[in-house]
Amino acid sequence: MKRISFCDLAKLNLPMMAEIERSLLRVARSGRYIGGTEVSDFEEKLCRLTGAGYAVGTGNGLDALKLIMRGWIATGVLQYGDEVIVAANTYIASILAIEDAGLVPRLVDPDPETMLLSAEGIERHVTDKVKAVMPVHLYGRVDWNEDIADVVRSHGLLVIEDCAQAIGARPSAAGVCGRRNMAGALGHAGALSFYPTKNIGALGDAGAVLTDDKELAQAVRALSNYGSDRRYHNIIAEGCNSRLDPIQSAVLSVKLDYLESVGRRRREVAAIYDRLIDNFVVVKPEIPETAEEHVWHQYVVKVPDRWCRESFRQHLERKGVQTDVHYAVPPHLQPCYRGRIWAQQEFHVTCDLADRVVSLPVATVSDDEAVMVAEAVNGWRIP
Repeated sequence: MKRISFCDLAKLNLPMMAEIERSLLRVARSGRYIGGTEVSDFEEKLCRLTGAGYAVGTGNGLDALKLIMRGWIATGVLQYGDEVIVAANTYIASILAIEDAGLVPRLVDPDPETMLLSAEGIERHVTDKVKAVMPVHLYGRVDWNEDIADVVRSHGLLVIEDCAQAIGARPSAAGVCGRRNMAGALGHAGALSFYPTKNIGALGDAGAVLTDDKELAQAVRALSNYGSDRRYHNIIAEGCNSRLDPIQSAVLSVKLDYLESVGRRRREVAAIYDRLIDNFVVVKPEIPETAEEHVWHQYVVKVPDRWCRESFRQHLERKGVQTDVHYAVPPHLQPCYRGRIWAQQEFHVTCDLADRVVSLPVATVSDDEAVMVAEAVNGWRIP
């Protein structure tokens, strides 16, 4: 029986492998393995692509989020104890970064249809303590529109984009600086992850911060390099070591050239699923009005409950289709946050989604395989 992998990284990288191998050999022979032109050239390329004024490579996506907020603490833009609005159904990295900077997450249930923060949700939770909002572009869909922009402007909120899953996605509305940039360059700062399974993935961990704020970019670069702005000159005491290395920069520079084709291919797979899946108990994801608003890092359907989900996934596994769940346990229910005041609230939409969501394979699926997946979905019945 044919097996359809959820995400086959070797298959994913194969079309680019010859170029990747040349770039790896170039770096290996260069003798420069920290910093240098490979990193700066990649950062410049990232700026040109996304529309951001500055890009700073980091060790990973979580560090990118941490460094943004630590940077604003270091420059006095944010104060310890300030609150950040974030969707309750995000991955735990969003929350880890907020708390790492000495800030307080204010969790908000997402819109049940888009599974993203809504303008209404943000508006209802703004208080004097809230100084920032973190839109999470979950599953590859941009969490940004005119209504959210209006709420942000009216309350003077900083916007920190968690776009770990959405590189290449474009919104229908202009960002805070009045330009319709790519995800990551819409707010005051954005964090990218290049984890290997992402639409544009490194051969290991890697991330980046995007911003138009020169002072923030300088603070992030210093913080990521032991708090120093030059050798043996440390200007921030809270520094760490989170630098993007030349090897990953070279690999990612190759992969950025494939960004449009990667997004286009994922949209093609999503379109097949949307057209062919026809099971009345399986809810397909909402399709944005503009195709470019979604780069389909994940294609996430919903089933009636967690017991049905187990049956659904077992059925697909028997048909040779691997699936995954993003995410089965929300951050506020994680053991590490037991006792936090903000984790004591009830988030009904978030918990409902955690019980129902299933991610279908999309990264390395051919047209024929997408048809097979859709047929397998349509063949499932509630036990």
